[in-house]
Amino acid sequence: MKWITRERPKIDRIACPWLIKRFIDADAEIIFVPFDQVLIKAGELNATPFDLPGVEYTHYDDHCTFDYFIKKHQLKDAALDRVAAIVRGADTDRHDFAPQAAGLEAIFSGLAYNIKNDQELLNLGMTIYDGLYSWAKHLHQLKHTQAGPVEQMLLEVYHKYIKDTKSKKAPEWAKELKEMIQDQLDTNMALSLQQVSDELEINPTYLSREFSKYFENLSFGEYIRKMRIEKAMHLMGSTDYSLTEISYLTGFSDQSHFTRIFKKQTGQTPTLYKKNSEKSKKDTNS
Repeated sequence: MKWITRERPKIDRIACPWLIKRFIDADAEIIFVPFDQVLIKAGELNATPFDLPGVEYTHYDDHCTFDYFIKKHQLKDAALDRVAAIVRGADTDRHDFAPQAAGLEAIFSGLAYNIKNDQELLNLGMTIYDGLYSWAKHLHQLKHTQAGPVEQMLLEVYHKYIKDTKSKKAPEWAKELKEMIQDQLDTNMALSLQQVSDELEINPTYLSREFSKYFENLSFGEYIRKMRIEKAMHLMGSTDYSLTEISYLTGFSDQSHFTRIFKKQTGQTPTLYKKNSEKSKKDTNS
């Protein structure tokens, strides 16, 4: 069977051919043509058009064409659903759908910039989506902090600050949530309450109400800000990063926002804290 879509594919228009070839029709032929020729060539070549306004295989509401293929062909696969959330987020610029969406968009934007031949780009994209599917099927629960010594160091820092001192046994969702936050600690702590509630399959209102019982009597937002500041203090004491770099690494929008929150949490500016930290190190070594 022949499938046809717009030229210069990136995210959805590579994900869909991958889905077709891997789950619907291994011998399918994928054709890329200029936008204004898709429907004309579709009739001439007896090909099914996709990812084009006005055709059956296209976007619906906030779902992309990849989602429609899964629904249309009744593909029941939890791993495909995970991939779909990433593709949807990357293709619709809704990175809140999945934390991996921004990375997927960046990868295919860069590849499309470098590779001008659509079939060559598709072949490489097939390999990338094979890898993404394997992650979604077998590895999605594996935490990045298991990968090496740097991640282990961050894990130790995490445990130092997040350890629950309450005698009350924490529910399973609280343990899983701690793992999710841990997994984000070496990126930029870009977790939202809605994302967390979706991942844990817990009502966000309930999660918001119960969160403080197991996380140092702090709200979700307060706790995430505290973790960011704790990480910033660690970086200031153990690296030569500038304050601008540290504010980025800890998920703040800019240095002024970082300075304001840091002072509110610690009672001193990051500059003063860093200066005192460096002085303390010199005194210890002298």
